[in-house]
Amino acid sequence: MQGTPADKIHCTVAPTEQTCMKQAGRSIRGICLGLLLPWSITACDSAPNPADDSTVSASAFGPEQLGVIVNDADPSSQRIAEYYVKQRRIPAGNVIHTSFRPGDSIMRPEDFQDIKNEVDRQTPATVQAYALTWTVPYRVGCMSITSAFAAGFDADFCALGCKPTRPSPYFNSRSRRPHTDFGWRPTIMLAGTRASDVEALIDRGIEADGSNPAGTAYLLSTNDRQRNTRARFYPGIRLLQSDRFRIEIIDANSLHYRDDVMFYFTGLARVAAIDTNHFLPGAIADHLTSTGGRLTDSRQMSSLRWLEAGATGSYGTVAEPCNFVQKFPRPNLVIDTYLNGETLIESYWKSVEWPGQGVFIGEPLATPFLPVSAQQPGGAMTDTESRETIPDSGSRFATPDNAYMRYAASRGSGFVLHDSYRQSRPDRAPKMPPGRID
Repeated sequence: MQGTPADKIHCTVAPTEQTCMKQAGRSIRGICLGLLLPWSITACDSAPNPADDSTVSASAFGPEQLGVIVNDADPSSQRIAEYYVKQRRIPAGNVIHTSFRPGDSIMRPEDFQDIKNEVDRQTPATVQAYALTWTVPYRVGCMSITSAFAAGFDADFCALGCKPTRPSPYFNSRSRRPHTDFGWRPTIMLAGTRASDVEALIDRGIEADGSNPAGTAYLLSTNDRQRNTRARFYPGIRLLQSDRFRIEIIDANSLHYRDDVMFYFTGLARVAAIDTNHFLPGAIADHLTSTGGRLTDSRQMSSLRWLEAGATGSYGTVAEPCNFVQKFPRPNLVIDTYLNGETLIESYWKSVEWPGQGVFIGEPLATPFLPVSAQQPGGAMTDTESRETIPDSGSRFATPDNAYMRYAASRGSGFVLHDSYRQSRPDRAPKMPPGRID
């Protein structure tokens, strides 16, 4: 993996503190995210997302919206699909059959296109996302198989060398209907070394639903300079989320003997001792490295190791991505979306801006967290603590917990926001020299 000047790609200027604080009558979390974390959301995002429009669908995501794709030539895939459909009560019409020789890690694009055409033909219009019931193939040509099923094979999702790739319109959006809104069906793999491992994964996802776990998000800052690029997000995450979830930032290469892991983000080629920890049902964990998505034959640690240790979702890239943060899950977005009550597949997919080279694995419908406030008629949010109704400005950052940041600003804590920005500006972060990490 090579270092990249990601700060300079499609960047915009963050609002000033004065501009942000003058808007205190609106949702401060929404307005000030660009100030607090300009590098993670505002500075290097694509053009404004059409999902910001208030007409974007916002109803709940469930079994009726998930298509399950089974390889009829693979007994393991058939077993996993049967178990998942039964346990998650997937409608029979959402089970999509295909057939290809199992066992190959990489599928040729021309073979994939035939399969994709058949899948599209069988897919009901109500299906908004897919679950694949196999572990290999995990790649189509130069793309991950999850992105290929989500948006179709397209070489623009690939890169030879350290280059940007085609962005996802679903990134950081408010959409609950990605196919209706964007023509994409986010895809995840029900993956594991054995079918029994996948069945245990499915059980964890179901157990997670509505559990509102009192766990911890562990954000590890490692000594691997090339792979530690997401650590610059961590201070802002703690500032914005610590009012509603426990956040620990740890300067270490590994975590040991923790019994409350809900999130675990790090950057290393191999992560030691993950099996000494207890992952809560619904937990999300991943490591930023070049080939964690090569699930069965990587020279680095496969993302499957996270699921084997007890996580319910993970992510890894299948081809050299360089260390663009846009090609990996943004911890701030994963945590925020998940805590707001969206499913694992929604939270994970919305956190990756350039997903073409990354494979998503896990139980898609896991929904551990219940929304902390109710949606009011007309798009207003209600703060559950004060019951004050706050108009929705239409921003994609207008999340149910906006009131906290609004109150923080109105109570004179603006200097805290400013200090966080001053201490963690991306232009003061160390620049990454080119260098592969594969």
